[in-house]
Amino acid sequence: MKLPALAATSLSLFLSACYIVPIDHRPPASYPAASGENISIPPAQPQPAIYQARLYPLNDIAGKMGVLTAQVSDGLNGHGNFTLNNGSDTLTGEASRVANDHPGFGTVYRQVYGDNRMPTNGRRGIANAAGSRGSYVNCEYVLTAAARGTGACLFSNGARYQIHFGG
Repeated sequence: MKLPALAATSLSLFLSACYIVPIDHRPPASYPAASGENISIPPAQPQPAIYQARLYPLNDIAGKMGVLTAQVSDGLNGHGNFTLNNGSDTLTGEASRVANDHPGFGTVYRQVYGDNRMPTNGRRGIANAAGSRGSYVNCEYVLTAAARGTGACLFSNGARYQIHFGG
């Protein structure tokens, strides 16, 4: 009968190192500590959103360059990084959301399309990037959903592109 007593003793020693954590349905901003004081747990920080984009040629210069890919890493604060692969040259820069009354917004659209084909609904943004070989691109876009939208891009060599965000 020593075996059950040994098992009970072992179990009590094993469980003495355990403690029970109650489930608390209050918001995680203030949980009571063992001392009775409330402790603050900072909320989880949102992660940057990554938007993939494809640029489609609209003129002969762009046609020779082909379809291009770009990426916007949105820091969720209205500003992010813009990267575009142009053959062997990578152009890097910035993208920013702008207000509907942002001065000059629509200039790239007019230069690319030659008319007032600019979308009227959605969140507007501008993106600019430059490469190590002296090339650069200016884009304007409108996001009509969380990661979807269209825009226009104009390259320093005169290439005109339509840009599509999302899949």
